[in-house]
Amino acid sequence: MNADIAETKDQVAPKEMVAPKEMAAPKERAETRATRSFDIVVVGAGPIGLAAGMAFAHAGLSVAAIGPTQPPAAPGRTTALLDGSVRFLEAIGAWDEDALGQAPLAELAIIDDTGSLFRIPPVIFHAGELELPAFGYNVENTDLVAVLADRASRTPGLTLLPQFAVDLHVGDDVARVTLDDGSSVEAKLVVAADGRLSRMRDAAGIACHERSYPQIAITAILSHDRSHRDRSTEFHTRQGPFTLVPLPGRRSSLVWVCAEKEAEALQALDAAAFGRAVERQAQSMLGAMRLEGQRGAFPLAMLTADRLVSPRLALVGETAHVLPPIGAQGLNLGLRDVAALRDAVVEAHKQGADFGAAAVLARYARDRKTDIALRVGAIDLMNRSLMTDLLPVDGLRGAALLALASVTPIRRLAMREGLRPSLFPPRLAHGVAKSRWDKTALENGL
Repeated sequence: MNADIAETKDQVAPKEMVAPKEMAAPKERAETRATRSFDIVVVGAGPIGLAAGMAFAHAGLSVAAIGPTQPPAAPGRTTALLDGSVRFLEAIGAWDEDALGQAPLAELAIIDDTGSLFRIPPVIFHAGELELPAFGYNVENTDLVAVLADRASRTPGLTLLPQFAVDLHVGDDVARVTLDDGSSVEAKLVVAADGRLSRMRDAAGIACHERSYPQIAITAILSHDRSHRDRSTEFHTRQGPFTLVPLPGRRSSLVWVCAEKEAEALQALDAAAFGRAVERQAQSMLGAMRLEGQRGAFPLAMLTADRLVSPRLALVGETAHVLPPIGAQGLNLGLRDVAALRDAVVEAHKQGADFGAAAVLARYARDRKTDIALRVGAIDLMNRSLMTDLLPVDGLRGAALLALASVTPIRRLAMREGLRPSLFPPRLAHGVAKSRWDKTALENGL
């Protein structure tokens, strides 16, 4: 599944912040600050952290979400929320079609523009093949963060604390999170959603594996002369994917992955020249292109945590895995983390068990292991295969695209797994009918 996504990072404490041990509050101030207790503490108030806070609060748990909620800084970025993610957001009361101004992704197209000897016709997926009106919906990140923050602020049982979390201490029965104002909160379970520079992950001693790519992703929003017909189109080039994803009206979001020198040249172009460059790369598919607002750019990298859990701590979203903006997986993968963790916690809570216990967290880690590994491996393999012109690699990639284009069972399997993986499916991402959120069903884990 190759609709593009530009994922939004959760907020983390600034790099210049003094290390926790060096910023201990004066003794008299520390003694006057009581520790607040909750069932669950979520560290991070980006999209994943806010969604996690709402999911647990809707299940009847008391939750604190820690971190300042701010609009994403990178310009021109959008998120392609796939069907399973939309169902999850509906289930927690965080999907607002009017406020989000989303565009449906009714078709997904892959066009091979590598110049390979193995010329493959365009591969086009239709949502109607799965009896869906759309594979998902593309929304601007600023709108998504605003809606999530608004809904979170009005969710009963969810307390938003705008401070930064700076340290973590784990006991036998509870974990305590220290905030930058000297106060602290404690809970049976801490959910780390504080992004790729996570302090909670570091405090727990969880190591990460990182891979850097010699590529830059340029992001932008453009208007164009022709209708996109609700089709997301991904051109495979030797430098990486070039993807245009629909937005409302005759507008599309762009993620252009290219070599570092090419990215520098594109960034140096004025707005008109950049629009012409996009039109050429898109083979004039949408006619003349006009840049709206500013362009963004960031280097491509991949990060995976060695493990998803530690005593009374669970990692979700970019704290656990950072993916290049390829294949519409980044934020969608993080929302599946939240949905799976909620399933494990709610089941334990109903049974009167300690939902922060090792056995509960082990279930979460086990349920997410396969999905994460498959997504990380597939995106890494696909991206690296585009950057080589070795005939055997081109042949294998061409054969895979041909199978997707012509073998119906493979097409349908790829589409289903891209939207809502069938291995260990989170209940809220699979079983809640679109636009039919039933709070009683949600609280009963249905």
